[in-house]
Amino acid sequence: MKPNPVVWFEIYVQDMERARRFYETVFQCTLQPLAAPAGPDGGLQMLSFPGDMSTMGASGALVKMEGAPSGGGTLVYFACDDCAVEQGRVEAAGGQVSKPKFSIAPHGHIALVVDTEGNCIGLHSMQ
Repeated sequence: MKPNPVVWFEIYVQDMERARRFYETVFQCTLQPLAAPAGPDGGLQMLSFPGDMSTMGASGALVKMEGAPSGGGTLVYFACDDCAVEQGRVEAAGGQVSKPKFSIAPHGHIALVVDTEGNCIGLHSMQ
């Protein structure tokens, strides 16, 4: 297995515009439309996070797909300079803070938050 083996993630959502507003507000970024893969897409909608697959770390997208529930599955951690900053934007963006910033010394700090679609995500920073 390669170091940092995760190369892609998908966060399933039920309301794409509501989820877009949440992630763009919390992370102060712009999500980009991503074309569905070739073949029947069944109404697939995708918005990708900034990044590319040629550098360390995983890129990913919000995905709305028929029959794909949100609110469960793998926990994704987003890198932050100070996770308290992004945590501070969560409630105003319609989400909830599940576990405020806390130390995981010597590996930095994390916070757990829930997006507008019921997905729990992690925020990580060394500060």
